Amino acid sequence: MPVGYLTAGLVAAVPMLLALQPLRSSGALGRLSWILTCVVNESPVLLVYWVLASTALAFAQGDVGSPGGLVALAVAAITPAVAVVLTRRSLQARPMIAAVLDGAPIGQTRSPRVYLAPLPLAHRGVERTSNLSYGDAGKLNSLDVYRRALDAPDRAPILIHLHGGGFRGGRKSFESRPLLLRFAGLGWVCISANYRLRPAARFPDFVVDAKRVIAWARAHAAEYGGDPERVVIAGSSAGAHLAATAALTANDPVFQPGFEDADTTVSACIGMYGYYGAVDRARTALPSSPRDYVHPGAPPFLIAHGTQDTLVPSAGARMLADSLRDVSRHPVVWVELPGAQHSFDLVRSIRFEALLDGIEVFADGVLNPGNASR
Repeated sequence: MPVGYLTAGLVAAVPMLLALQPLRSSGALGRLSWILTCVVNESPVLLVYWVLASTALAFAQGDVGSPGGLVALAVAAITPAVAVVLTRRSLQARPMIAAVLDGAPIGQTRSPRVYLAPLPLAHRGVERTSNLSYGDAGKLNSLDVYRRALDAPDRAPILIHLHGGGFRGGRKSFESRPLLLRFAGLGWVCISANYRLRPAARFPDFVVDAKRVIAWARAHAAEYGGDPERVVIAGSSAGAHLAATAALTANDPVFQPGFEDADTTVSACIGMYGYYGAVDRARTALPSSPRDYVHPGAPPFLIAHGTQDTLVPSAGARMLADSLRDVSRHPVVWVELPGAQHSFDLVRSIRFEALLDGIEVFADGVLNPGNASR
């Protein structure tokens, strides 16, 4: 039995099978499924490469001729077989996104890299200005600005992104790099920000920081070629909670201590695999779910979640979308992505590339209201 080859096959097969059918639990098993599958569920080709390399080595060493070698080869074959299923499931995202955008054309996958080489996340035409301060909390009140390096347009739309991490961790350079790089390449001014975290911070400190970022973006827009009247805020996981709450409480002095006069309105909000429930229930008298602040004048929303999210099930996101649709005068787009796990924005993938195309159409509709979709 070629133990090394068998082990290599199992190392790939286990997360691939969990990506196909995760352990659906809100506890440790669900978290384990997320840890093992959040990247390979979006880019199964990475483990296919691993298995191909291991198989080539096994053949070179003559390990495949024995009965044990054939067993190991069968285990290795699981990975490419499951990769085909996962890829076909990812392809379902594009027509679904087009449907919720009322059939708006969102094009086709733009690059073979999303199939074959999702890494590294870099864009030669984009420059980043790092660690700019927007508050008094040091690195936790810092942000990065992404913009097109050459021929950047003047008065470009501004996109702010807030990271996830359960209000306890995360950083501005981790999630949604494909989103930031895509929109910066299109000419937008993109901002990725840190914010204060638990346990030192508590609700509404995180929202106050999100609003400080909006105020900073408006105040410094001219320095970076941005348009202070066209600001879109987005977030992932806990960051989606902050983005939604900030968008729904524009100019509310309760969330703007010391900068009550700053304009914190936004043109739209985008939430990805967000948690939208209560935060710090025992430590604050303020309602702490975005649903508590839904109102008819809410800005346009696009809310995207995965059907296989084992950290934050999609029900909460769907409730927020339904609450907004019940009262809002503006577009509300709800996208439930087939097979998507939590953290689906970590790498360029077939699914996330389709969602980026949909976000681009949605943003264009918001900034050009004649094209808006509900």
